[in-house]
Amino acid sequence: MIKQTFCGLMLSAALAGNAAAAEKLTLVLDWYINPDHAPIMVAEQIGAFKAEGLEVKIVPPSDPALPPRLVAAKQADLAITYQPQLHFFADQGLPLVRVGTLIDSPLNTLMTLDKSITSPADLKGKKIGYSVSGIEQATLSTMAKHAHIDPNDMKLINVNFQLTSALLAGQVDAVIGGYRNIEALELKLQGKNPVVFNVEDYGVPAYDELIIVANRDAVAEPKIKKFLAALKKGNDYLQAHPQETWLAFAKTHPELNTELNKQAWQASLPLFATDPARLDSARYQAYEQFLFDNKLIKKITPVEQYAVELH
Repeated sequence: MIKQTFCGLMLSAALAGNAAAAEKLTLVLDWYINPDHAPIMVAEQIGAFKAEGLEVKIVPPSDPALPPRLVAAKQADLAITYQPQLHFFADQGLPLVRVGTLIDSPLNTLMTLDKSITSPADLKGKKIGYSVSGIEQATLSTMAKHAHIDPNDMKLINVNFQLTSALLAGQVDAVIGGYRNIEALELKLQGKNPVVFNVEDYGVPAYDELIIVANRDAVAEPKIKKFLAALKKGNDYLQAHPQETWLAFAKTHPELNTELNKQAWQASLPLFATDPARLDSARYQAYEQFLFDNKLIKKITPVEQYAVELH
C-alpha cells in the first residue's frame, strides 16, 4: 500500500513536472494585434498552445521592420512577415525560412471611389496613391500592362500610408496597397462604396500575404511543428465559432473593440490558411520570378532555400 502510494505520488510529481516544463516559444507579430492574427489569438483562447506543451509569448513589435531580423539574429523563435518580403530576405542571404502560413491570399488591392473607373484600363491619365516604393509600383505596372495601357500614363503619388484619407480628400483618383479586409471596410463605414480590384486578378501572381518564418538553424525544432498544430486548431475553432471568438477577443482587448475590427474579423475568415504548414512551392517560384522580372531582386533563389513544409 505504501509502495503504491509512493508510486502514485511519484507519478503525480512527474506529471506536474511535465506540465510545468512547457517549452517556451517567442512569436513576434508583424504589427500590433489585429483581426489578421485571429487564428493565433483563438489558439491562445482555447488553450491549444498549452495542449501542445508550449508556452507562447506573443510580442507586437516596436518597429514592423524588426520581427524577421530578430528571428535572423536568434532573438525570437518565430515572426509573422509577408511572402513578398521573404523573397527580399532570401536575396539578401538572411537565414530565414518560411515554416507556416497565416493568410494564404493576397490582401493588396487597387481601390477607387471614382465610378467612371470600372477596370484597371480606366486608370490611364489618373493619379494613383501608393505607400511602398518598388513592389507596389511593380504591381501597378503589371496590372496596367495586363489592361493594355502604358504604366507611364498613370501619375504615382506617395501618400505615406494615408491611403483612405487621400482617397476621401480627392487627392488621388485611386490607391494601391489598401487591404480588402481593412481599408475597403473603412471606406464603407465612412458611407462610401469603393470599387475594389484584387491584384491577383490582373496579372500579378497570387501569393501568401502573412507567413511565419523561423531561423534556418531552428527549422527542425519540434516546437515549431507543435506551434503549427496549435495554430491549425485555433483556425478550425475560429471558423466554427466566429462570433464567440470575436466576443472573447473584444473582451480581452477592449481597445480593439471597434466596428471596423468587428467587421474585419468576419471579412478575414475565408482568408486564413486552413492548413498552416502546407507549402505551395509553385506559388513561391512564380512570385520569385515576378520580382526578378521587375528587377526587384538580383537573382533567382531556389524555393527550398527559403521555404519548407513541416509535416
